[in-house]
Amino acid sequence: MSTLENVIWHVLGYGAMPVIILGGFSVVALASIWILSKTSDK
Repeated sequence: MSTLENVIWHVLGYGAMPVIILGGFSVVALASIWILSKTSDK
């Protein structure tokens, strides 16, 4: 059971890593675009 749980946690971890990286990158990109649009409007 512990081996199965270790496999499940490894799969979840490796599956969540790209999602977290892409999610964080998209949030930073959207925030920078929004800030640039706000500053350029002035």
